[in-house]
Amino acid sequence: MNEERTIRVEEVESVPPPPKARVGDAGPAPESMSDKLERKRDYLEGFLAAKPAEVDPHGVGGDLYEAVVNALKDIYDPEIPVNIYDLGLIYNVEINDGHVLITMTLTTPHCPVAESMPGEVELRVGAVPGVGDAEVNLVWDPPWSPANMSDEARLELGML
Repeated sequence: MNEERTIRVEEVESVPPPPKARVGDAGPAPESMSDKLERKRDYLEGFLAAKPAEVDPHGVGGDLYEAVVNALKDIYDPEIPVNIYDLGLIYNVEINDGHVLITMTLTTPHCPVAESMPGEVELRVGAVPGVGDAEVNLVWDPPWSPANMSDEARLELGML
């Protein structure tokens, strides 16, 4: 099918200018300085009276979570002088009523510690006060890459 298209062109002498904006169109009248000061004072009093949000002890930033992360930072990869947390081997830490589920990987499926590392992680995390039991879920997807490492680990290995 061969359709023919037509473009129409219209020539004009001039276009009327758009209407100019006026200050009165902007909204309500500006507030006085005393009203503005009172509004700021109310805001400040509300801000100072607000209580900080409570931190879930089992969530990120909570004491138990931080203790688990510190336990993970005490475990080092035997081939690389960096702890497994900064190395980026820990993908997730979930805490639910004292049960800790850690999702982690290893640098490669052929890693010499593939059989022993998950057990060591379970033992070390299970020894943290407040942890009832620990479980490790070893995954290979997504695969580990050097991009997972923290800046501290890269600095330690001379990659920064």
